[in-house]
Amino acid sequence: MTQSRDYSSALAVRFIMGVFEAAVTPGLTLMTGFWYTRREIPLRQCIWYSSLGWGGIVGSYISMGVSKLPVDLKPERWELIFYILGGATCLWAFVIWFLLPDSPSNARFLNHRERLIAVKRVASNETGIKNKAFDKDQVVLGFTDPKTLLLFTSVFAAAIPNGVVNSFSTIIIRDMGFSTTRTTQLKSVGDAVQIIGLIIGGSIILNVPNSRLLTATAANMLCTISAACMAYLPRDNTWGRLVCFWLVNTQSVGFTVSLTTISSNMAGYTHRSLASALVFTAYCWGNFAGPFVVKKSEAPHFTGATIGLLVGYAIKFCCHLGLLVYMYLINRHRNKTYGPPNKERSNEAGMRDQTEFENKDFRYVL
Repeated sequence: MTQSRDYSSALAVRFIMGVFEAAVTPGLTLMTGFWYTRREIPLRQCIWYSSLGWGGIVGSYISMGVSKLPVDLKPERWELIFYILGGATCLWAFVIWFLLPDSPSNARFLNHRERLIAVKRVASNETGIKNKAFDKDQVVLGFTDPKTLLLFTSVFAAAIPNGVVNSFSTIIIRDMGFSTTRTTQLKSVGDAVQIIGLIIGGSIILNVPNSRLLTATAANMLCTISAACMAYLPRDNTWGRLVCFWLVNTQSVGFTVSLTTISSNMAGYTHRSLASALVFTAYCWGNFAGPFVVKKSEAPHFTGATIGLLVGYAIKFCCHLGLLVYMYLINRHRNKTYGPPNKERSNEAGMRDQTEFENKDFRYVL
């Protein structure tokens, strides 16, 4: 990026960056399911996803510090930010490459016995573990699974306002009347709200059985109400609108629950991998569309952007409720039709790479 001096070169570099970044969230989602039990997954997923908030805070203060350097500095101040963050990312990539195995079966820091124990522990997930077989039937299932369709819609709808928050939060806060330095400080509060929301949400899910989608629904309600307040509070109520802008960051709880649904409630490696890729594709398309609802002509109120936040979060709220009802009804139907699930048989079916539709002993975690 430091060598991009026109629009076309910057666009090409950004495209390449997106290609290489695309595997991060789907890959981590799958890996979380390989290492942790269904009960443990939500909090762990919330913890690693909270790195977005931590990165936002650190990045904001690095930018603020760099902005205080001399204007005639070489390299230029904006280039220095890319050198710092890009260098740190490259160094961390080596750490990940050498120290982070993608599943217990090839973890170098475990001996043979420990690997067997680790694999047996996650066998209780009933979703199987990584394998290299490609199942064509599971590809069809990946595109027709109602859970995938609901998650795709919810993530796309929520990613549109997410694109607004990520790309234009600084502009929106600044146009409320704050200085550039003050804007950077206030933006980091929203990142802190994201971290706190994820840790609280993950802790609730860990300790309260079948509370995943209810927790996501509560977070969705909070960010929907916050978006509505941003759109319709009086324009002179600057701090009220700013607090609401901070609170929309709780939408990350709902997104993370979407990821845990893939890790915990989808069996069959091909099926789960495809679902993860599709959901993250929706996330990318939503973030792509988000900036188009922000119009410079609407500054400083940005009515279209705030209404876009409201509509996106409302759709996400409805999709998560629909997902909750769907999985509850499937569980009830299976209990009536097949009786109580046989846990041992279900674990074995998961290790044979059967999907949740083939395994009649599978029950969704709500």
